Amino acid sequence: VAKMSSAGEVEYPKKILEYMEGFLVSKTLFAACELGVFDFLLASERPMSAAQVAAGLGTDVDGMERLLSACAGLELLGTQAAVLYSNTDMSRMYLSRSSPRSLFHSVEYYSKTVYLCWNYLTDAVREGKNQYEKAFGLPSEDLFEALYRSDDEMIKFMQLMNSTWNVCGRDVMTAFDLSPFKTIYDLGGCSGALAKQCVRAYPQSSVTIFDLPKVVSTCREHFVSPTDERIFFHEGDFFKDLLPEADLYILARILHDWTDECCVELLSRVHQSCKPGGGVLLVEALLNEDNSGPLTAQLYSLNMLVQTEGRERKASEYSALLTTAGFANVEVQRTGKIYDAILARK
Repeated sequence: VAKMSSAGEVEYPKKILEYMEGFLVSKTLFAACELGVFDFLLASERPMSAAQVAAGLGTDVDGMERLLSACAGLELLGTQAAVLYSNTDMSRMYLSRSSPRSLFHSVEYYSKTVYLCWNYLTDAVREGKNQYEKAFGLPSEDLFEALYRSDDEMIKFMQLMNSTWNVCGRDVMTAFDLSPFKTIYDLGGCSGALAKQCVRAYPQSSVTIFDLPKVVSTCREHFVSPTDERIFFHEGDFFKDLLPEADLYILARILHDWTDECCVELLSRVHQSCKPGGGVLLVEALLNEDNSGPLTAQLYSLNMLVQTEGRERKASEYSALLTTAGFANVEVQRTGKIYDAILARK
């Protein structure tokens, strides 16, 4: 707790300074990943000096010394007496590209895309719209044209989603018992990472990834191999094309991109195609009903303002959207992590 002076003023604004300088922490992490620090140390298989790391990565020695020291202060690197650096368990698991639970691509996307949009957060709050046009010089009327503005950007976004579900996917797929649902469509399934988690958890079910043609093509080429059994593909636009009949539809981090009106439109289309007794599973970062948090969801909601047409919502708000679209028996399961699950039935 901050100490108070005799005049009742906070003597040292520790939290304010931490918040003000928070982006310095983010950019330290971003730079270390972009330069390949954690991959280099993993490949070296022994602690390395700053000079050795700088030589291996082709950087300035003094600059690398400062970066490695800051990473050690953030507990991303460990040090030894002679000031040799090595990965911590956390960085080895989540920051090296070769780890199956790597968040490297999430870090890269935040650094190269999200961070640039957040330069215009003040404008987003003033104007109430996303900031792709200012950040990248591109019209922002079409969300997916902005997100997938180049093949490289599309792959980076898909890598972001892939790393997210590699870490969080099993939690949301097992929040409810989905074993009764045999035919599952993952709408906007992107990289297929959530589909993989689903078929691992429910080997009796099949999952079809429903996404735009260029996303499906990229998914086939880079993310889902022919050996991934029980995973199929369907090209289409879920706002325009007929949705095939299924037992369950998954909408994971989809509705938070859109306005309430668009969400009801999409959920109504899902309800129309859903088999009787079937359902829809929403996966989103849920806000508390009293607006008290969680902080991550609150920050994500600001990010939706900066990047999309949508917002993060409370469980009651998603329930209202579902019932308006015709669904019933809405159940909510909090996972205790970033993403939660909502199941509703037809």
